[in-house]
Amino acid sequence: MWLFHAEVASPSWPSRHLSRPSLGLAPGDRAAMLHLLALLLHCLPLASGDYDICKSWVSTDEGPTWEFYACQPRAMRLKDYVKVKVEPSGITCGDPPERFCSHENPYLCSNECDASNPDLAHPPRLMFDREDEGLATYWQSVTWSRYPSPLEANITLSWNKSVELTDDVVVTFEYGRPTVMVLEKSLDNGRTWQPYQFYAEDCTEAFGMPARRARDLSASGAHRVLCTEEYSRWAGSKKEKHVRFEVRDRFAIFAGPNLRNMDNLYTRLESAKGLKGFFTLTDLRMRLLRPALGGTYVQRENLYKYFYAISNIEVVGR
Repeated sequence: MWLFHAEVASPSWPSRHLSRPSLGLAPGDRAAMLHLLALLLHCLPLASGDYDICKSWVSTDEGPTWEFYACQPRAMRLKDYVKVKVEPSGITCGDPPERFCSHENPYLCSNECDASNPDLAHPPRLMFDREDEGLATYWQSVTWSRYPSPLEANITLSWNKSVELTDDVVVTFEYGRPTVMVLEKSLDNGRTWQPYQFYAEDCTEAFGMPARRARDLSASGAHRVLCTEEYSRWAGSKKEKHVRFEVRDRFAIFAGPNLRNMDNLYTRLESAKGLKGFFTLTDLRMRLLRPALGGTYVQRENLYKYFYAISNIEVVGR
């Protein structure tokens, strides 16, 4: 039985063609073997469900022909297949109904969260729904009315299988980004956790770590866990909404700023110890440790403007 080794490539990036092994076959036998390979690749998705079929028009001694090869499963929006859990119980607003304010106008508290009213409820599923243009729906926590007790929430995303990230994780916050947050990952369906990235407006104060940026990492430290201040400082709740885990910046260390040298990235992912595993997980968990403060200290006279609200979570991978 002939065995063919197939490298894989993402369809969204330049595909890496596979060199065909020298089989020492006569031209007629080689053509027959290529036909057999095409049939074999057509059977692969039925057998494993893990590979797509890619093909390229190439020139051979026998003339132009299709070259078939295996390629990686298509990258997809993993949020369409996720199971979400929000903790602790009672952290979602609306039970009992509660009014809340905004940082821009903290004394106009006309907004209400009421879990019994579909028009006023903010359940976890709204982090993953498809939104109409111009209308943001979002999950929302209770307010920090019990200050100085911490206002903390865990949001766990589970896929019940190993997935590999291929693009940035992007979390969109309404009403301001957290001033302190930790992103964690699990490789064993949530039994154990390890830090993935720390976020704070002051990394030294919050975690005793210097602030770093993923784009500044070296090749040997591309899978280093760091703390960033880039997504936590106040810039207005409507101006800066996104918090990222920068997969593309880490890929760019090997593939260049425009991700054009994907061959080098693929090679390093397979050969560099721990690199591919860094982008692999079964679960993600966001630990929200301190809400947006509006660029100032906690104002005890109006605690109803402090809460978490997430309108979207984008996770792309395979």
